Amino acid sequence: MLSIDHKNDDEQKKKLRELTKSFCGIEKPLKNFVDHVEDLNGLIRELYKVFSSNYVNIEQVNHLMMVYTSNYNDWKKFAKFDRYRYTRNLVDSGNDKFNLMILCWNEGQTSAIHDHADSHCFLKVLKGGLMEVKFAAPNNDTSISHMEPNLPADIGTYHAGEEHEHHEEQLQELCRTTVYENQVCYINDNIALHRVENVSNTDVAVSLHLYCPPFDACGIYNKSTGKRSKCPVTFWSKYGKREKILDN
Repeated sequence: MLSIDHKNDDEQKKKLRELTKSFCGIEKPLKNFVDHVEDLNGLIRELYKVFSSNYVNIEQVNHLMMVYTSNYNDWKKFAKFDRYRYTRNLVDSGNDKFNLMILCWNEGQTSAIHDHADSHCFLKVLKGGLMEVKFAAPNNDTSISHMEPNLPADIGTYHAGEEHEHHEEQLQELCRTTVYENQVCYINDNIALHRVENVSNTDVAVSLHLYCPPFDACGIYNKSTGKRSKCPVTFWSKYGKREKILDN
């Protein structure tokens, strides 16, 4: 029985990845679906229902992220900030079908330019505002295939001054969009790469992210050269509790 479940899970993930080739997000909530969710737990319950099917209606996932209204009392236990970098805090692992997490951004904090490992990424701002900067993926095969599996970095650590000695193709910036409280944006690798920033010098920001299928590594990109490096994605906390820091 377990092998059948795993097979179904693999098929679901395959179908979800195929959908990234055509899905670009919805602009407004769906009609004749869940009108609202009462709180964060209600959102999670509805998400489990959607992901219980072997065929996931990705528009319904998008819809649910839209109709949830931010409430500080819902997410305050997951809001963990770090002085030096933004944090990724796992809220629910979604039975390995999706990951729901809260990201916390101090003033001026930003991510690296990154992809999403052929997964769907939904971002909803819960507090403050975030700027999404989209980039076209590099065209040269060398940049796309270059991987460093033991890169001692993380998607949450952005080093603007790190440059490779050789220069290939600078990433092309496509657009900048500011996402405000209760707004949702969507991205996948067929749309663009992106970087997310809290551009405020005075206010923190908090965002809710859903990734499906979940992934534990993605690519980060050097803006000047287009070089892609494999990077692990880690959690600062899980279910409201700080993760242990392992010494190398």
